[in-house]
Amino acid sequence: LTSTSGCTRRMRALAPLLVPFLFLASISNAKKHTGPNYAFHEKIPVEVNNVGPFHNPAETYEFYSLPFCAPDNPEVRHHDFGSSLAGDRRTSSLYDLRFRVDIQWHPLCEYTLMSEEVDKFIEAIRENYLFEMFVDSLPVKGFIGEEISSPVRFENGPAKNQTSYFLFTHLEFSLGYNNDNVIAVNLTTDSRQRVELFPGQPAQVEFSYSAKWKETDMKYIDRMSLYATAALHDQSVDIHWLSIVNSFVLVILLTSFLAIILMRILRKDFARYMEDPEEAGDDEEVGWKRIHGDVFRAPPYLMIFTAMLGSGAQILTLSCGLLVLALVGMFYPGNRGALYVAAIVLYALTASVAGYVSTDLYLQLNGKRWATNAVLAAGIFTCPFFCVFSVVNMVAIAYGSTSAIPLKLVFMIITLFAVVTFPLSILGSMRAKRQGTEYKPPCVPNVKPRELPAIPWYRSSVFQMLMAGFLPFSAIYIELHYIFASVWGHRVYTLFGILTIAFLILLIVTAFVTVALTYFQIAMEDYRWWWRSFLSGGSTGVFVFLYAVFYYYHRSEMTGTLQFVFFFGYMFLVSYGFFLMLGAVGFWMARFFITHIYETIKID
Repeated sequence: LTSTSGCTRRMRALAPLLVPFLFLASISNAKKHTGPNYAFHEKIPVEVNNVGPFHNPAETYEFYSLPFCAPDNPEVRHHDFGSSLAGDRRTSSLYDLRFRVDIQWHPLCEYTLMSEEVDKFIEAIRENYLFEMFVDSLPVKGFIGEEISSPVRFENGPAKNQTSYFLFTHLEFSLGYNNDNVIAVNLTTDSRQRVELFPGQPAQVEFSYSAKWKETDMKYIDRMSLYATAALHDQSVDIHWLSIVNSFVLVILLTSFLAIILMRILRKDFARYMEDPEEAGDDEEVGWKRIHGDVFRAPPYLMIFTAMLGSGAQILTLSCGLLVLALVGMFYPGNRGALYVAAIVLYALTASVAGYVSTDLYLQLNGKRWATNAVLAAGIFTCPFFCVFSVVNMVAIAYGSTSAIPLKLVFMIITLFAVVTFPLSILGSMRAKRQGTEYKPPCVPNVKPRELPAIPWYRSSVFQMLMAGFLPFSAIYIELHYIFASVWGHRVYTLFGILTIAFLILLIVTAFVTVALTYFQIAMEDYRWWWRSFLSGGSTGVFVFLYAVFYYYHRSEMTGTLQFVFFFGYMFLVSYGFFLMLGAVGFWMARFFITHIYETIKID
């Protein structure tokens, strides 16, 4: 009975931890084995979503912000959490598609565009506007028109380019079906059915559509694999593997080189430092052994340091969780907004990691205000996130963009952080305080710190950060380019296995480089390795942000205030997250290394 009651108590204790994971599973929109079953001639739902410039993926507006044909009372569909975060605003339309019924040509509407409406379409065509629709929840996209420039030579004058604007008025739907399910949808615009628009002049237009059905053997559960396959064809898989092989070779060469150099140097150091003091002479304590009384001294700004370490550990846990979900197939192309939802929920659930890691180290180094440290650990990433998010969302609201998150969802996110994230961080800190891990450094710090020697410029903190950040970044920058093209473009990223390998390579290179630079630092009798190791490991985040600046101005065609704020606001947060995560990895590896070498030698 005692065993049974103990098991019951343990199950009850685990129950609250299972609820969030069940919630995460429910919002992940896992692939459905069966979908809507349609009878012959039954109506297929066709919803319009948004429009926006092709080169500015974050700048999207409601579909009917342009004067398209609209129902008298358009119905806005109820969106789930993920779809709302993705900027979906699905609305009913006039398209009448019937299951397995071919349509040669059918009018949608006919009316006269006023001059102001014509100017709206022309401006949208100039900016290469895309529209997005959903047919039975399958996304399709297309351009609203095209801009054509042709040279015109006037009599006795030079040739000049004349620009014409054409509005596509006909859509062709190609649909695949299997039994009573819709399996695939393809949308094309007919360039033969278009209307030329002239600035400031009204235009008579007639919108129309056609549909053609074709049977397929694909099952309903696999219908989203078409989008993944198409996305895979758009990406050069060979380049991805070449990047991974290149990075892997870099890791092997780097780790082998550092291991050989460090082992040879450390072997000599150990042999010298392990000698009998009476035989060693006056020069026995040189190099890193001389600073044994200072190397384990607590760093300045201890509370900030430990809070950043805790937050970095949380982001590392979050990244690993997202990669696991990606590998099991949670983030397939049709699961819109699932990545955003998973990131928010996992960040809330892993808050206890930040609280525990931060407070545990803080108390080990004789910190007194553990409660303040717990609050700082909970907010050192969350506060910058909400500041940037508020600015970005206000700009999106000012522009009337669908990228603006509704206030209801904003309130839900704030509530989640207030009710889940903050309490879990405090609970993690309380657990660390109750556990009370005792830290016994190999060497007791001296009462008074020793004077620092003169450090050459090439071993300064700035130069060391440049070296430490460049090598890990060089191992991932090719994969980073494809991720940028997916997040800030219209490609779909599906190579999560390669991404996981690249992530592991990033961690390994960061750890080895930080250890090597830390050794060279203490060999110069500079004992300020705590912050230096963290900054060296986290400096890759600075390179990520610098690459984002390069990508924005030289690899993309993004323009406008809204896209600028979105891009640099969120890239700052991503780079800051990289800084905290890799900084924590670099510090823990450097601490393990330093603890090991000082435990090995004899200290009088």
